[in-house]
Amino acid sequence: MMAGFGHTTRKHPRSRGRTWSRTGPDRATLGIVGTVCAIAGFFVLGIILGPIAIVCGWLGMGRSWAGARPVPALVALVLGAIDTVLALIWISGAFTMNGVL
Repeated sequence: MMAGFGHTTRKHPRSRGRTWSRTGPDRATLGIVGTVCAIAGFFVLGIILGPIAIVCGWLGMGRSWAGARPVPALVALVLGAIDTVLALIWISGAFTMNGVL
């Protein structure tokens, strides 16, 4: 008799609290990658690595300002924003060429 076959998993799933896919990187890894990108962005390719650090930091924080904030993700977000602003200032200053546009 197969009366209960296949029906118990609907009522009591094995992974109740986990509804997302675990194939991608976790939040701690995203925070560390974002921090590395932000620090490297101060030296090379700040206009590219800064926004990458911002995105990694935001995803590492769980896309929310509420709750506990992981330190590497917050550092990545802040340094990525500073890095991006500095790169934009540097680019705008490079295009003016002594005040002549």
